[in-house]
Amino acid sequence: MAANINAANKYDNPDTLFVARDGTAEFRNVSEAIEVCRAFMDYHKVIFVKKGIYKEKLVIPSWLNNIEICGEDRDNTIITYDDHANIKIPETGKPMGTFRTYTLKIEGNDIKLKNITIENNSARLGQAVSLHTEGDRLTFVNCNFLGHQDTIFTGIAGTRLYFADCYIEGTTDFIFGPATAWFEHCTIKSKADSYVTAASTPADQPYGYIFNHCKLIAQDGVSKVYLGRPWRPYACTVFMNSELGKHIRPEGWENWKNPENEKTARYSEYNNNGAGANNSGRVKWAHQLSKKEAANITLENVFKQCTNWIPSTNK
Repeated sequence: MAANINAANKYDNPDTLFVARDGTAEFRNVSEAIEVCRAFMDYHKVIFVKKGIYKEKLVIPSWLNNIEICGEDRDNTIITYDDHANIKIPETGKPMGTFRTYTLKIEGNDIKLKNITIENNSARLGQAVSLHTEGDRLTFVNCNFLGHQDTIFTGIAGTRLYFADCYIEGTTDFIFGPATAWFEHCTIKSKADSYVTAASTPADQPYGYIFNHCKLIAQDGVSKVYLGRPWRPYACTVFMNSELGKHIRPEGWENWKNPENEKTARYSEYNNNGAGANNSGRVKWAHQLSKKEAANITLENVFKQCTNWIPSTNK
């Protein structure tokens, strides 16, 4: 414990910490830089990660905040791990399950990731999370999130996440969970005939997932993809002002094989374009927003909860 306290004191300043896998910086691993950050900082600290492949299973704990992890180059600064849900835990002999498979888990608040790739590169042998979020006011700018099933788990209801200019790929339910998340100018790639989202929005939470000015694309040969299915009955997902590729099914949405979900799920679209945006064949229980309704879906309204928050992509 004393060693950790001394390390935190040494680095208790607003300066940038540098990480380089090749040994040219003080830290070789991102986890080492996270370890020396002081708890509950009231200033912004950057961990700058130089190009390289970092095989690490990372946790940003709940007592850390105001940290930015910034990569030198989005496509060549890669944090990767390869756990999947069917790996056996040695102590119990039982599968680890979805929620232990993360490459990066963020428990702290006011964390930003920028210009970096987070990857779960396990074989397609089960659910495998790249990013697992639990903190509030999290921002992701110009990042790649790579995986197969369950790439991004937005894990805690009432938390707010903002993704800007990100690339996200996966197979089944690869954006899922109960948080409120806004995706702006993101590219979403489906790698299998399946589902993009599986929101589990609570009934008393007004917004779940908002995709605005996004582009939905697919791997070659993929042609039957749903925009979403409800992991929980009141799932809330909106696609607006977005380009939907021809791989999107005419029905758009699926009820998770439970017609009761059709009475409660909150699925909406507005002003989308592309071959998959034709709403004439959409399920009757999805909603086409009016111009007035869409005008109310703003960052201010979506992220206004017990506190106001407008994310910044610049700092």
